[in-house]
Amino acid sequence: MNIENYIEAQYRELLSTNSSIDVEFSELYTGIEHTKLHEILATLHQNFISLFRLMNERLPTKDLEAHFWADPSRSLIKTIEITLGLYNALKNTKLAFEINEYYFDLIKKCRDFLSSSGGSTIPSNMDKIDLYYTIPLFTPKSVVTIDHPQTTRSFALKQIGDGSYANVYKYRDTFYDKVFVLKRAKTDLTPKELERFRREFEEMREFSSPYILEVYRYDEVKNEYIMEYMNYTLDSFIQKNNSSMAIGLRKSIVHQILRAFEYIHSKGRLHRDISPKNILLKEYHDTHVVKIADFGLVKVPDSSLTTANTEFKGYFNDPSLVVDGFDTYSILHETYALTRIVYFVMTGKTNTDTIPDSKLREFVKKGLHADKSMRFKTTTEMVQAFRTIS
Repeated sequence: MNIENYIEAQYRELLSTNSSIDVEFSELYTGIEHTKLHEILATLHQNFISLFRLMNERLPTKDLEAHFWADPSRSLIKTIEITLGLYNALKNTKLAFEINEYYFDLIKKCRDFLSSSGGSTIPSNMDKIDLYYTIPLFTPKSVVTIDHPQTTRSFALKQIGDGSYANVYKYRDTFYDKVFVLKRAKTDLTPKELERFRREFEEMREFSSPYILEVYRYDEVKNEYIMEYMNYTLDSFIQKNNSSMAIGLRKSIVHQILRAFEYIHSKGRLHRDISPKNILLKEYHDTHVVKIADFGLVKVPDSSLTTANTEFKGYFNDPSLVVDGFDTYSILHETYALTRIVYFVMTGKTNTDTIPDSKLREFVKKGLHADKSMRFKTTTEMVQAFRTIS
């Protein structure tokens, strides 16, 4: 097969279904040096996002099936055909690329139920689809390194936060024309506190999830590191928007939070400092993305950094920890704090004395039960229980 001709053919095929080649997601594919393949992948990304956004209007299906309209069904079939055709044709060439695992599984699932006529029947028990606005769906197997000009620049810092171990600032990097966050350790930390600060960075760097805040570089001399910038804490977002928030947005935020902690727990970690100030949101034109931050108290198996005297910090934590000691912290304390977060997102309140919605009331009652053995035992159990709340 002539690869150049095949790419050109797919490029023209894409133009036959799109009015133009899309550039919205072009920056995610700067590692693709082949110009037309770069444009194709950026456009395929846009197609998937717009079509899955439409499909989300019919999701989740729960125990029932749902109808997906004919025109978007045909468009999604064509987008999948071009994607998989390119993936297979380029597999053993220098232009080979990987498809994001979550989307690869989703593509194969959709391929099984999509119909080219009369619309498609979405199967039961299909969840809403996570829309990746800042994460590439396609990654080149051979990554090229781009050398930037050697420059040294200074940027003014504006303090935006103050914690036990660090001060937090934001700044605009004029080279990238983008806002970043700098987290700088305080100068009076003990060696153990400084070790905890450094471990927070290492833990966040090791995670690979769209729901964990990205960190970029640790400065060994200044004991500081750079992070991505987010628009809000969950606390500030709820305060600003509580009176106008639709139930769909509230449930989307909860689903993302629970998904994040499912991932964290799957890695054998407990966050231990769950609060509306450590859950962040980035606001896009038509969606809100949740990311978890502040892993300074993360519980790591066999770590020597946690003792019975570790300070009780998370203000959504189980009060029994004051008596029991923070070294007893377990998944049952984590699900307690997450239950309070779910209630806060769904109502904008922290007082759980009166809850009119019976299903939400049962959810909260179980999650905050005084008998720890009666609480949610996993985040997955919480996800399943939350699906029953209308």
